[in-house]
Amino acid sequence: MLKRSFTALALAACVAPMLAWAQAWPTKQPIKIIAVFPPGGSVDQVARILAQSLSQQLGQSVVVENKVGGSGVVGTQAMATAPADGYTWAMVFDTHGVNPSLIASMPYDSKKDLVPLILVGTSAMLLATHVGSEYKSFADVVAAAKAQKTVSFGTIGNGSLGHLSMALLGKNANLTFNHIPFKGGGPLMNDAVAGHVPLSMGTVFLTKPHVDSKRMRPLAVTSAKRVPEMPDVPTIAEAGFPGFEAPAWWAVLASAKTPPELVKRMNEELNKTLRNPEVANKLQAQGIELAGGSVERAKSFIDNQIDTWAKVVRDNNIKSD
Repeated sequence: MLKRSFTALALAACVAPMLAWAQAWPTKQPIKIIAVFPPGGSVDQVARILAQSLSQQLGQSVVVENKVGGSGVVGTQAMATAPADGYTWAMVFDTHGVNPSLIASMPYDSKKDLVPLILVGTSAMLLATHVGSEYKSFADVVAAAKAQKTVSFGTIGNGSLGHLSMALLGKNANLTFNHIPFKGGGPLMNDAVAGHVPLSMGTVFLTKPHVDSKRMRPLAVTSAKRVPEMPDVPTIAEAGFPGFEAPAWWAVLASAKTPPELVKRMNEELNKTLRNPEVANKLQAQGIELAGGSVERAKSFIDNQIDTWAKVVRDNNIKSD
């Protein structure tokens, strides 16, 4: 009995500080969301939409800080090495699921050192071109590649899902595409809108505003079904490549060292934010299908993405540029 009493006291001593910590959050200091890509891209924009709502919801300042490089690795590492106290999170993109298979020396274990707080949502990617381009349809792009012309496309960076999806498409169809990596969605769109890069492969969220302003022409989406916001744009699958699908996604991560009570609280707050009609409308209007849900759901999804793209990279011998 004495031994059990000591064990109970020891457990209580460990749990009490964690509970106090969770109860005090977020009054101690401002909360930081590290956006792992530059300003102007979808990661930055999604982070800022959530931050504004969370700030009002929590009664605490929530700021977005851009830390870029390594297809999201630099920003994620900055979060992982910060104090695991719930005041520093990371907003990541689908590159998070690709990086482990393309980057030889990762500074963290994506499955063990990080905990997904929530899967924000998924979206089709959109292959688009400048409105004055020679490419009037996706068929024109395929025809140019078959004629062995130089068909260049830009993405948010080496190892991005846009990069891999085009590499996979080219591999499966015996076509050659020339990849031009940019350092995020903002720089990519600047050059795409100006016509400096012939094709862009980015999320609907990133590209649609420029389609709406008539500066970009949409050619095809990477989802299994057409995007409701762009019903006239065909999928790559229906345009002659059956079974092709490559969705983009966004998630919020924390260090795996974060106390469980804080992880639970942050998940609850983020789910509440996604249920906010104003937030939901902003994200859905840009082609994002909201996900939300439990930490376990987010972890299962992300772990599956890591495994899926590792196989694609391995089977197709895809290399980072």
